[in-house]
Amino acid sequence: MRIVITDCDHKDIAIEEQVAAEAGLMIRLENCRTEDEVIAQCADADALLVQYAPVTARVLAALPNLRVISRYGVGVDTIDVATAEQSGVAVMNVPHYCTDEVSDHAIALLLTLARGTSKYDRLVREGVWDAAAARPLYRIRGRVLGIIGYGAIGQAVARKATALGYEVVAHDVAFEPGSIAADGTPMLALEDLLVHAHAVTLHAPHVPSTHHLLNTARMRLMRPDAILVNTARGALIDSEALADVLEEGHLAGVALDVLEAEPPVAGDRLLRHPRVVLTLTSAGTQKKLRRS
Repeated sequence: MRIVITDCDHKDIAIEEQVAAEAGLMIRLENCRTEDEVIAQCADADALLVQYAPVTARVLAALPNLRVISRYGVGVDTIDVATAEQSGVAVMNVPHYCTDEVSDHAIALLLTLARGTSKYDRLVREGVWDAAAARPLYRIRGRVLGIIGYGAIGQAVARKATALGYEVVAHDVAFEPGSIAADGTPMLALEDLLVHAHAVTLHAPHVPSTHHLLNTARMRLMRPDAILVNTARGALIDSEALADVLEEGHLAGVALDVLEAEPPVAGDRLLRHPRVVLTLTSAGTQKKLRRS
């Protein structure tokens, strides 16, 4: 049985090689980013381990031996799950992959926006020594944080944000608005959350119903001084609408670890906007633990 790792940004695959060797399986690492590369480099695969590479209906049709796909991560939106199921190919994920890392990163970005740390860094490097130049700044305690998507990562963000002093509310399609989650978090309708929250962080999956979940109309519901963080999927936000809203002077700051187009194209308005903080899809980066 041949296992092919389509792509992987870990330092090495020593753990995978050890597990495969103990099971008597063959494993190798490729560097696939496109459909054509997956087809060309994984044609003999019985199983795929996938990080970012697309596994579409076209890819599935070209890999006749494929029996199982497992993704390094929680979301499986890069995999055509319906076609895989029809083809008898099992699809798996890692439900708790990087829960702490992504929630840590979301908190870091919330604090960056609230306390202006990235602005101050830029100003000091430019020779500007003026404490007022990065204002407004915000005290965390007593502000309302709205979490959209209340799975494992959203709940981890809630625990950490509560410890900092945020009053946490959430929205998730699995909960009725007006209900209370098991941890005591009030669940709101999406529009109500957007209206009331001082800060909003996204932790929902990207599925057809959440594509451009935050569009022009919904972002205009947010407080003018609200901050927005996305460490989930870039397409949850309509990026062109976000640029428009920011240029209108709405929203105090936005931090994005994910974008609709990755890497961003030259001329993307979000790249040069002074109220936008960008990181490199780094929220899910973790150090693999050595296998004992």
